[in-house]
Amino acid sequence: MAFYQKLRKHKMVLRLFWVLLLLVVWEGGVRISGVSPLLFPSIEEVLRALVDSAKRGDLLWQAGFSLWLIFLGMAIGLGLGFVLTLLSMRFPVAGDLIDTISAIAHPLPGIAVLPLIILWFGTGTGAILAIIVHSCLWPMLLNLTAGFRSVSPIYTDVGRNLSMRSFAITTEILIPASFPMLLSGVKIGWARAWRALISAEMVFGAVGSKGGIGWYIFKQRTFMNPAGLFAGILVVIVIGMLVEDLLFGKIEQQTAEKWGMTNDGQ
Repeated sequence: MAFYQKLRKHKMVLRLFWVLLLLVVWEGGVRISGVSPLLFPSIEEVLRALVDSAKRGDLLWQAGFSLWLIFLGMAIGLGLGFVLTLLSMRFPVAGDLIDTISAIAHPLPGIAVLPLIILWFGTGTGAILAIIVHSCLWPMLLNLTAGFRSVSPIYTDVGRNLSMRSFAITTEILIPASFPMLLSGVKIGWARAWRALISAEMVFGAVGSKGGIGWYIFKQRTFMNPAGLFAGILVVIVIGMLVEDLLFGKIEQQTAEKWGMTNDGQ
């Protein structure tokens, strides 16, 4: 237990420990059961397929293309979220309308609006960006609106008394004060958009010159290559974990240290 308690102090090391343990169980299960490689390939076969795809450059390029699409889509969604939030804060009628639209659109998964998106945007890059924006916009908008509304009016009143403009009040008071909720909304939006992106790429096929990671996975299934299929899935998992732990985790840590929210006593 003392060893495990030490691991818990380092999140990435603990995560790596469990991943390695799961891989050992995976390899052991495959060797003991003797299951067909067409149903469940060994770790060695998956790693070989991963290395071969990386050497050809297909998997790395397609993963990079997917990351470019999702970050572009999330940037658009975050920009729209800020605009809609500011409109809802300034104009009560607009706020009521935006709240109603959010209540309608937020529960809709991207796959549910896929036929409409194909009808409006076709099956190219624009359609995938539309799905990403739809998937990430609403959680970011709801969290951002809730964060802005939770800021005490006394802070904005002080800003106005200091002759601060609306833009300065937003960037220097509202955003820092509501940053934890904004970050939470971005994390939720990222998770939803990442899943929607992979699904959309499987449906739309090769977008761009080679397509994204979702198209790579779909091709492996089409050509009955389970090792390549698992390799693609592992890349999706690894990217998700890296963004969650390294990017968002680092931002959360720096935010907690800046505002004195760390708990050094434990």
